[in-house]
Order: sequence, then structure tokens, then C-alpha cells
Amino acid sequence: MATRLGWLDYLMGLSVALIWGMGFVFAKAAIAHFPPILLMAFRFALTALVLVWFVRPPLGSISKIFGIAIISAAIQYSLTFTGLKGLDASIAALVVQLEVPFLVILGMVLLGEQPGVRKWLGIVLAFSGVGLIAGQPRFDGAWVSMLLVIGGALTWALGQVLVRMLKNIDGLTVTAWVAVCATPQLFVMSAIFEDNHIDAVMTAGPIVWAAVAYLGLIMTALGYGMWYTLVRRHPVHMVGPFLLLLPVFAGIGGAVFLGEVLTATSLAGGAVVISGVALITIEKLPWQAADAGPVAAAVSAYTWPDGSRYDGEWQAGLMHGTGTMIWGAGTAWPDLVYEGEWQDGRPAGSGIYRTPDGGQTVVT
Repeated sequence: MATRLGWLDYLMGLSVALIWGMGFVFAKAAIAHFPPILLMAFRFALTALVLVWFVRPPLGSISKIFGIAIISAAIQYSLTFTGLKGLDASIAALVVQLEVPFLVILGMVLLGEQPGVRKWLGIVLAFSGVGLIAGQPRFDGAWVSMLLVIGGALTWALGQVLVRMLKNIDGLTVTAWVAVCATPQLFVMSAIFEDNHIDAVMTAGPIVWAAVAYLGLIMTALGYGMWYTLVRRHPVHMVGPFLLLLPVFAGIGGAVFLGEVLTATSLAGGAVVISGVALITIEKLPWQAADAGPVAAAVSAYTWPDGSRYDGEWQAGLMHGTGTMIWGAGTAWPDLVYEGEWQDGRPAGSGIYRTPDGGQTVVT
């Protein structure tokens, strides 16, 4: 696991924030003319159609993934994007940041995790910022929309807790098969809660299908592909701060393409929300050698906050030479083992990967 971000990592991190932030702008433009749950159904259908061919069916975990899809996709996106219909894209992107404090709270309740004082302060700030935004007179008639987006943030966090309980399934497989399972779920939810489906599809303009393509291919397939690449290479606390730029890009996109205007109170509330989320997610700045280990030692062991452990040779604070890495529970590849050669913080040369299920791959 690399301990410093390279220029390509920075490019991918900024791209993910931009892609996901602009997703709110595309969706907001589309749901002005199209039912939001039906839009999400088409989005996940496209994602499933593109990704399912590249991953193996997780046969032993299909029932679990089906349940995760109900919570983290069908219910979550129905709530979030139905709420988006009554809010500006920039405001919805800020409120959605409550996903992070909700995730910490649910981790404590369901997984027995113990957040420190810093995280609790971040939680208080994040909710206070949303309260400041919601308290503006212009949102007096939008409380239902606000609560729907907050509910979407809560269900997303619950879904992530359930994803963390999955064993031996990589992120791309989860993304693909959640999309497969969520597609019929969303069509059913749309049939229950929305109407005029045939008319909506027949009269949908280019902006609706452009939004479907963007949300399904760019935001989900490409965005999550880059995100999972980052979290495989680096601890989450190194790449997580990039997502703080998501509401910034959504705000800029909303202003440029939708004519939205952020008030001084909304900007202040947004700054408080982002500050709170930053306190929760940032342990070290991305350009710092995040817990880079023993800089001077030639051979030693080091354990990262996410549970990953490296035992071997170092050079200038980076894994370099020969050594063994065991990826921790807080990574995308828990309990994966690599034993072999390293160069500048990354596996390079010959070595052996061992998976938790007993499989192994030799690289030369």
C-alpha cells in the first residue's frame, strides 16, 4: 500500500470529486422533466449492462448483495433524488455529506467502533451546518425534500456498513451486482410511487438520456472504478479528503449550468458541514507521507490505522526492497497478503499474492 500520492492519484481523486459532484447537476436537470426513481432505474440498468460482463457472479453472496441493493441503492437513491427535485443541486450535495457522520454513528452502534472526540466534534459540526442551511426562510416549504435527502444519506451509510460485512468480494463486483439487483427494485419502486411512465419515456428529451448515460457510465462505472483504484492503492484517510470537493464542484456546476444562487447563509452552512466532515475523514493531508513508517530504518515492521501491516525493507519512508504486506480490515482488500519485491511504496518485480480463501497468484 503506497504511502504517498502520485500525480496520477491526484488527478483521479480530483476527477472523482468532479464527476460525482456534476452528477447532481445532470440529475437535477433531468428530473425537471422525468420521474426521479425511474431515472435511477435506467441509470442502474445501464451500469449493470456495462459492468456485469467483467466480474464473476458472487454466488455465495447474492442474497446479501440483493439486500444491500435494496437499502443502499433502491431506497437510498429513491429518497435522495426525489428530494433533489425540491432542492438546488448544490444544497443537496451539501446535505448528502451527512453520509459520513451517519457512517461513523452506525459503525459505533452496529460494529462496536469507538469514535474519538475529534470525530464527535465533526459530527456535531456537520449536523449544525445542515441545520443552518435548512433554517433559511427559503426552505420553509422544502422540509420534506430536505428530510428525504437526509434519509438517503442515512440509508447510504447503513448500506456501507453492510458492504463492510461482506467477505472476499472486490469493489467492482459489488458495484456491478448491486446495479444488477437494484435495477428491478427501482423499476418496482417507480411503478408504486410514480406514474405516467410510458408518457415520460416517450417524451423524454436529449437531456434525460444524456443524464442516464452520465449517471450510469461516467458517475457510476468510471467514477467508482477510479475510486476503488485509489482505495486499493492508499489508505482511505489519504484519499477521502478529495470527496470534500464534491459539493464545491456541484455548487459551481449548479451556478454555471442551472443558474442556482448560493446565499451567504448557505455558503456559511456549507463551510461548517465540510469542516465537520473534514474533521471526521482527514487524519493527515494527502500530500503528507501518511504514517509513512520508519523513515530511517532499513528493515522494520509498521502498522497503519486501517489495520494494514508491512514487515520488510524501507527506503526514504517507502516500502522498498523485499517485504510482506497484509492489507487491513479498513481497506478494499482485507486480509490480502503480498510477499515479494517492492519499489517506491508499491509491489514491483516478483512476488506472491495470497487471498483469504487460500488462492495464490505468482507474479514475476
